[in-house]
Amino acid sequence: MYIINSKKFVQEKLEHIKKGFSAYVESPEIAHLIKKEIQLLKLDVYEDATDIGFWFIPNKD
Repeated sequence: MYIINSKKFVQEKLEHIKKGFSAYVESPEIAHLIKKEIQLLKLDVYEDATDIGFWFIPNKD
C-alpha cells in the first residue's frame, strides 16, 4: 500500500480541475481540503457528494 501526501494529492486534483477536468476523491477529509482551496482560488466548480465519494466538476463558460 502506498502512502500519499495529502497536500500533494489535493494539489494534483486542483490542477485537473483548473485544466477543465473533473476530479474524484473518496475521502471526506480530502474533499474538505479541496473545497477550501477551490474557495480560496475562486474556481467555479460543481460538487457532487455521493455515498461513495465526491466529484468536483468545473463549470464550463
